[in-house]
Amino acid sequence: MKKHDQDFMKRQNRLTVFEIIKNQNPISRASIAKQTGMSATTVSRIVGELTEQGYILESEKVSEGLGRKSMLLEMVDASVLSIGVELDRHRMSIGLVDLQGNTVCSETYSRKDDESSDTTIERIAAVTGELLKRHSIERGRVAGIGVGLPGIVNNDEGIVVFSVQLGWKNVPLAKRLSELTGFKADVDNELKAKALSEHLKGAAIGSNRTALIGFGNGVGSALIIDGEIYRGAMNSAGEIGHSTVDPNGKLCECGKAGCLQTYINISSLLSEANHYRRIHSMEELFEARRAGERWAVYLIDRALMYMSITVNNVVCMYNPDSVILTGELIDKFPEIYEEVKSLCASRFVWEPLNGSFRFLRSELNEKGVIIGSGLMAQRRFFALE
Repeated sequence: MKKHDQDFMKRQNRLTVFEIIKNQNPISRASIAKQTGMSATTVSRIVGELTEQGYILESEKVSEGLGRKSMLLEMVDASVLSIGVELDRHRMSIGLVDLQGNTVCSETYSRKDDESSDTTIERIAAVTGELLKRHSIERGRVAGIGVGLPGIVNNDEGIVVFSVQLGWKNVPLAKRLSELTGFKADVDNELKAKALSEHLKGAAIGSNRTALIGFGNGVGSALIIDGEIYRGAMNSAGEIGHSTVDPNGKLCECGKAGCLQTYINISSLLSEANHYRRIHSMEELFEARRAGERWAVYLIDRALMYMSITVNNVVCMYNPDSVILTGELIDKFPEIYEEVKSLCASRFVWEPLNGSFRFLRSELNEKGVIIGSGLMAQRRFFALE
């Protein structure tokens, strides 16, 4: 047990030093020791390992101020890459992510509703190989592969416990993907991955408590507290789309009646719109609303009301300092963000909490899950290597 604890502390110290250099470079060894409380010897040992492995280098710059001058440490951003994957009902996106969370390249592919898990996993492996070959990336530079997808995920085991949108249940995604690619694989809920990327690289930099809410093919949320993803006992924290708002309401695709998302998500809105006239896309639905068609105005206005209620519920539960709206509906229809923000301020956010948080849009948009998934794979790599 003692050796296990020592090994764990070594991994955590290594990850801490790595993250500080990555986020604050150029930086001196002395500054790292001061921030972490580690001894100068421990910091020098970790820095030596990271330098020898080619992840960092000593800069010719020297620290400013009084006293002894010291060389500064910088990250070699291209020394390690990871693969980030986003899976959704109709598409899959795959990209290469560097140490700073920049996407080196990315590709998006269509996906059929009824595509099996085996087919999807095989396609991810094939596309990954093609991407590395096309961009002449040596496999030894790849730290691992991360996948973000909708649903409940056992992130410790890399198992997709249940995903309504993908139609998957108990799929050992990480194990299968590792077998096919040869890379360690991490799997997590897509909004948790995106929340992490927004915290590290996007709209929520500097936030201590970030709530991210996604509106699109589903409805969900994720919370970052002091830089860590809040998961709950089953990693299902944030599944607000399946909270019940009307026990006698519409049947959700999860099999339960009256779920919140049945009043907001794309498939529910299009299904209800087709009771009035043939509508093929959300673009057509919004065009009908802009043309003043009463049924379309009603459907969208009702969805905006429930979006605002969702924001209020999340704010009341978690008291975040930042709330980020994201998802396909927010990305494609910018007016939604402004209208929900206005509704929250005027009607729906509980008065004592009104103005207590920053109201933000995602800055990373469609790249957020790729970046977050890739960064999760890197975090594991540098903690365990």
